[in-house]
Amino acid sequence: MAAPTPSIPAGQPGTSAPPSPASPGPTAVTWGVAPSSAKGPNGRAAFNYKLDPGATLTDYVAVTNHSTRPLTLSLYASDAFTTKQGGFDLLAGGQQPTDVGSWVRLPSRTLTIPSTSRLDVPFTLTVPRNATPGDHAGGIVASLAATAADAQGSQVSVDHRVGARIYLRVTGELQPALTVENLRVQHTGSLNPLAGGTLSATFTVRNTGNARLSGQPALGVAGPFGLARRSVDGAALPEILPGGELTTTVPMSGALPLIRLTASATVTPAAVGDQVLDPPPRAGAAEATVWAVPWPQLALLALLALAGWALIVARRRRAAQLAQAVAAAREEGRAQAGREAGQAPDGPDATADTGTSVQPQAAGDGGTRTRQPPDAGR
Repeated sequence: MAAPTPSIPAGQPGTSAPPSPASPGPTAVTWGVAPSSAKGPNGRAAFNYKLDPGATLTDYVAVTNHSTRPLTLSLYASDAFTTKQGGFDLLAGGQQPTDVGSWVRLPSRTLTIPSTSRLDVPFTLTVPRNATPGDHAGGIVASLAATAADAQGSQVSVDHRVGARIYLRVTGELQPALTVENLRVQHTGSLNPLAGGTLSATFTVRNTGNARLSGQPALGVAGPFGLARRSVDGAALPEILPGGELTTTVPMSGALPLIRLTASATVTPAAVGDQVLDPPPRAGAAEATVWAVPWPQLALLALLALAGWALIVARRRRAAQLAQAVAAAREEGRAQAGREAGQAPDGPDATADTGTSVQPQAAGDGGTRTRQPPDAGR
């Protein structure tokens, strides 16, 4: 069973995994690959060329064995691609290159290097006459296949690789361009009703031009009618090869939950290394909307409304109770006044209707009163 080929950064020394007991060989093998000349490495970090269609050149690659025993490696050229995480990688050994990797000719597919020594291997690179203008990336790889046991005890084949990068620019018109695709936006509210939530935008950046580029992503957001518009920058993107793509995420804190938010993701292309982009390419952009319902704020508003309503009801109840108390007091006052009026004594001029007349006393009459029946004198 074959295991996936581990990716080793081009231009860096590699260390093999210990082989299985059934596979004879050293327990650790180290080797390196670097640009070179006929007399040895010349300090170049990568093979950088600028050639016309149909041009041919000869160069050298140094393969160094750091171990104390001879080492046999596979030596080949391949095409490069950008990983989803933004890394630089080469096609697996079993995949046939179709770009710059297929334009390189090495003298042999295998190479045996004596212990603690180096071989400077010549190669030729021929640019096809119909090659497209722009950047083409690949690498020259030295690999070692080994057999090891996995966690289940099964024997697996592991291919350890070390490579030196090739950057070739074919002359012609450059058309640098980055596009933003598959924008996905998510809003996460905060439990604090006085704070905004977190907005997270994940999107794919694709190099649709013919020049390798990096880029600066940014995320903008606005509520309805452009309310509370703001933007933040994300982390700068690594190199993206022509035709390559990577996925990145830009977060934004303090995004106000304005029911419906419009998010825009942009990437401004940037040159790699000492390249000059003239004129500068336009930024790629994409737009999406996301619901941002302010549940904590609505809950706080509901509580405030409930508290206000309760306060109004309490005030009205107290006012009604006070009005009832005042009315009762007035009624009690009226009743008390009525009772007091009914218990008052007769006045001095009041006379009883008894049918008895009192004759006034004549002068000198000693005050003797004469009482007559009511029908006297009839």
